[in-house]
Amino acid sequence: MQHTLIALVDNRPGVLNRVASLFRRRNYNIESLAVGRTENPEISRMTIVVEALPEETARIEANLVKLINIIDVQDVTGQPAIARDLALIKVKAQPSQRAEITALADIFRARVVDVAPESLIMEITGTEDKIESLNELLRPFGILEMVRAGQVAMLRGGATGVRHTPGVETRAA
Repeated sequence: MQHTLIALVDNRPGVLNRVASLFRRRNYNIESLAVGRTENPEISRMTIVVEALPEETARIEANLVKLINIIDVQDVTGQPAIARDLALIKVKAQPSQRAEITALADIFRARVVDVAPESLIMEITGTEDKIESLNELLRPFGILEMVRAGQVAMLRGGATGVRHTPGVETRAA
């Protein structure tokens, strides 16, 4: 089962390496990772998606909390959260095919962000399923290149999720 963890960390060099090393040492593959500054420039937010059993995820969280520069770890799996991916897709597009391809983009609320003589680049945000669906429909045209940013997630409203803060007992939402 995929679990989505949000870690607030000090915005310092080497923190990402420590977190990635923890997953490597415990032989867990990070399915998705997105890192960026928060509203406080001294704090970064990592959204980490990992395939693990629930009890394994609890161990991962406990180990994350022990790392230097980790401020807070929150498991948003199964919580009322918004999760989004971003993808850029370059697709082969002859002039005769552009109307059909842009119609597909409109259905998925993707935006055409670059037009070249024989290709288009689309930007799409949404769930992993939405991006995969557009990808499948574009495949017959010829996908030339694709890049996906890691998933980002945020709990809705006042939900607090399952949070692990160093020195504080775990509490449920």
